[in-house]
Amino acid sequence: EVHLVESGGGSVQTGGSLKLSCTASGFTFEDNGMGWYRQAPGNDCELVSIANFDSSTYYTDSVKGRFTISRDNAKKTTYLQMNSLRQEDTALYYCARDPYLANFTGPCYLSRYVTDWGQGTQVTVSS
Repeated sequence: EVHLVESGGGSVQTGGSLKLSCTASGFTFEDNGMGWYRQAPGNDCELVSIANFDSSTYYTDSVKGRFTISRDNAKKTTYLQMNSLRQEDTALYYCARDPYLANFTGPCYLSRYVTDWGQGTQVTVSS
């Protein structure tokens, strides 16, 4: 059975930093792309970043230069280092296996374009 377990969310002030972690089990981690999506209340499910199995990465424009995605295949863990956080980064952040290069309408976890979803971790940025 596949499990994606996120951690590292929390509340910070504008300009602060957080590091999210997603630890995987139940599949061959190094053979899969991993990514992060986020969803704020009333908003679409937004693709934030992807770390492909070949080490290539993708970032949505609004986080370029502030967020860094990485992966440790030995630990089966994907990370999202978030710096210079803004209030608009406030959302529920989801880890995803085999992320799709698009945003989705509706709840993230209902999208079938992504193979597996984590349970989500809340990030709240306040002024």
